[in-house]
Amino acid sequence: MTATTLPIPQAAGAQRVTEPSDQPARVEITYVPAPAGMPTEAPRIFTVLSAAMRDISPVGKNQENTQQRYKFRGVDDVMSAVAGPFRAHGLFILPELVNRTAERRSEKMTSVTVTMRYHVYGPAGDCLVATVPGEASDFADKATNKAQSAAMKYLLVHLFMIPVDAGSVDDGDRDHPVEPPAERAQRQQERRQRGQQRQQQPRRSNRAEPGPWEQPAAQQAAPPRRDFLAEATQAPNREAFDKVRAAAIKAGAPADYLDRLDAVARQKDQALTNNPHRYRAPEPSDQPNQQVPSQQEAPASTPTAPLSAEAAAEQAEQRLRLAASRAGMQSLDADFERAYGVPIAEAGAQQLNHMADMIEKAAQK
Repeated sequence: MTATTLPIPQAAGAQRVTEPSDQPARVEITYVPAPAGMPTEAPRIFTVLSAAMRDISPVGKNQENTQQRYKFRGVDDVMSAVAGPFRAHGLFILPELVNRTAERRSEKMTSVTVTMRYHVYGPAGDCLVATVPGEASDFADKATNKAQSAAMKYLLVHLFMIPVDAGSVDDGDRDHPVEPPAERAQRQQERRQRGQQRQQQPRRSNRAEPGPWEQPAAQQAAPPRRDFLAEATQAPNREAFDKVRAAAIKAGAPADYLDRLDAVARQKDQALTNNPHRYRAPEPSDQPNQQVPSQQEAPASTPTAPLSAEAAAEQAEQRLRLAASRAGMQSLDADFERAYGVPIAEAGAQQLNHMADMIEKAAQK
């Protein structure tokens, strides 16, 4: 196996940084081709890296250093963001500790500097080799572990260009200029105004007006509200119940209301098992003017009306929250808003279903 070295060109007038051994430091990326015998149709590492970048979600600065009072992205959050796309595209990383230097800063503090070499492999067996430094200090025995974690975090952040949110790619691990007080006050005022406008807009989770199945009869002029639950309870047979349920779907009833209707049907089926005469299909003698279908002929199913945009979004939101609950996601609302720029309650069905598909695919791997 031969390795091809891709050196990064030096800018004119750039100065070399020398190691303590006075040997010139080389900044380079090494590409190792796939070994002989690997399938030629397997995607190479460059193709897989770009595909994984499209699937990696933003990672916000959700961790806080209480001593120096700044926020940062934790290595666990970064690794959680890349774990699913790595499995989906067949990527994995082999770390190698190249060099480690420890120095006593005080009686208890130890400062460690490491040089890590990471082999990023694709499904074809070829890989990229990147060298990343890491530095950390600790009062106990965790300095080396912290330095390795820092190197791994910045390898992933820089290699896959993981943004902080859906509209920013600035990591911000540098000194920020101080914002003038007047501009800061204006920005805060604009943020408050946007928050007030958002609160005035109707939301699915907190409607200004309840749906037609929830409104009191006094609030509806015409047509009068239908009590689908009462109609389902009084339905003489399964065909009549199916018509009531189809009408409830057409009216935009939510999933939990449909579950209550289905519970009525199950109770009727149980009652039919215990007492066949309580819930039975009408006999010819009961309705002489109607033709009763034979047992071999099943009644035609009632076509389901297409859902409105609001009902489709509610259904997609319930699906998304169920998928996130099964996957153990604790910060679904914050992750969704960072990825799509809008809260879950204001998103459309397409965005909600898109994130639900990503969560379900990642859970199946």
